[in-house]
Amino acid sequence: MNQHKEVLYGLYDDEEVLLKAVRKAKSDHLDIMDVFSPFPVHGLDDALELTESRLHITGFIFGAIGTLTAFLFMTWVFTRDWPIIFGGKPYFSAPAFIPITFELTVLFASIGMVVTFYTICGMGPGVTNPTLDDRITDDKFCIAFDVTGAEAKQVDKLRAFLSSTGAGEVNAKEI
Repeated sequence: MNQHKEVLYGLYDDEEVLLKAVRKAKSDHLDIMDVFSPFPVHGLDDALELTESRLHITGFIFGAIGTLTAFLFMTWVFTRDWPIIFGGKPYFSAPAFIPITFELTVLFASIGMVVTFYTICGMGPGVTNPTLDDRITDDKFCIAFDVTGAEAKQVDKLRAFLSSTGAGEVNAKEI
């Protein structure tokens, strides 16, 4: 079932103007749906009161799984499956396991974080996400408000807010 949203958004030319508009929207207790930017804007996370991502925890967990996989697999191979003494080393030689263990730790962590990121953001294979305006990925900044089912008076208030905070354009779009 497709759920359509009606979105009112304003396009800004400068990130500092956008940041001031976000702060004003928060002080006016306006419910911002999302803010779009072609590059990271310093201070925007704080202005939007966003919490820190927990993706690094996921990376640690996947890295630990990679470490255990490498270490346990090599332990099994060199002590049970194919025990050969070479170079005078014992069957179980942990220092010899370090390079492969490191590589699998990095591999599992990186692949796990990418898959987790894409899954959480809804950007899996075959998914198409609607965009409000193509210029948002190029040189414009955007504040978007969800106005689905909102009264005309509320929409006019949001239009006035966007215009008063320096938005070059104010548009509505159904996505």
